[in-house]
Amino acid sequence: MGLQIRTNGLSSILKSAALSKQFEISLVISNYLITFASTCSPRFSSDQRAQGELFFDLNFMPRVPYSKPPLTFHEQLQQLKDRGLVIEKDSKCLFLLETISYYRLSGYWYPMLQMPKSDHVFKPNSSFNASFNLYCFDRELRKLVTAELEKIEIAIRAKMIYVLSHEYGAFWFSDATLFSDSSKFHSTLHKITEEYNRSKEDFIASFKVKYNNPLPPSWIILEISSFGVLSNLYQNLRPGRAKREISHHFGLDDSTFESWIHSIAYIRNVCAHHSRLWNKALRIAPVIPNNPQKTWLSVYHTKNTNSGSIRNINNRTYYILSMIIYFSKIINPKTKFKDKFLELLIKYPNVDTYAMGFTKNWKEEELWKVKKSFLKRIVSNWGIMK
Repeated sequence: MGLQIRTNGLSSILKSAALSKQFEISLVISNYLITFASTCSPRFSSDQRAQGELFFDLNFMPRVPYSKPPLTFHEQLQQLKDRGLVIEKDSKCLFLLETISYYRLSGYWYPMLQMPKSDHVFKPNSSFNASFNLYCFDRELRKLVTAELEKIEIAIRAKMIYVLSHEYGAFWFSDATLFSDSSKFHSTLHKITEEYNRSKEDFIASFKVKYNNPLPPSWIILEISSFGVLSNLYQNLRPGRAKREISHHFGLDDSTFESWIHSIAYIRNVCAHHSRLWNKALRIAPVIPNNPQKTWLSVYHTKNTNSGSIRNINNRTYYILSMIIYFSKIINPKTKFKDKFLELLIKYPNVDTYAMGFTKNWKEEELWKVKKSFLKRIVSNWGIMK
């Protein structure tokens, strides 16, 4: 059941979330899953749009009790066969179902399902090995991303501590006057205190023995704080010279830098929980910078060759990988991250780069260009890059 409604009767939460752009919000009211999907499409008259009102498609989906029974590994195998998935070797499939799980692997054969996907019928010639190769690609991608994000996180942490400590003192993180939102400040400080009290690090134990301060200086305490805490501190910091100095060091304005490090914290969590990354639509999408001072992308959208639809790429993995390259070139100009990723694409040639958000001419982007020495090595070791 669906209908179109004006936003006059909706809460201000929905209005502010929409911001006149396409979005989707799902709420559970009583026993129904209600999805609000905003639209600015031409089917609404120009006079309605000119009034500044948002319109929504409102869909009601009744919720039902979960009734699917657990299946044995052999039943899972048979279900895949019945749905049309080619199983090259039963013993391998059973082993992986047991050691990885059906549900985790299902995210990698999901792209192989015919439409409507709710029917769970596989496209012709879909194979278990192909889905497992996607799983292996994603696992290696997460390892590569995690290793590079560690370097980026440490560099950002070091720059923030240095600049803010010299500007505001060693305990700047505990000075409420430096932050815009008092509630967020106290929440973040509470998290820092909890991390301090939980820590078993030798240098924290030594500080507690030697000093009577409630918390150590920033260069000590922020070594045990999560990157999410660091992101929250920067986001809530009042605008000023020190905040700009940090972002400008990385060639970004402070609002873009704030968005990017928030997305990095999110991606770190995705990788830490071994979640699917390769074709993920990111829940926290980094903004597109207005005027980056370093080499950056020139194209921010892709076009579906079948439907002709246009979509932005800043909520796709390609954009995150581009951000990592951007930061890495500043932190370590000799970074090999891009080369390692491209070798990963060559190792797994069936990966759909469009599903990752890659644009049609991504190889022509200055940010993604490779040196001739890399191409020679690739041709020698792998053959011509696709």
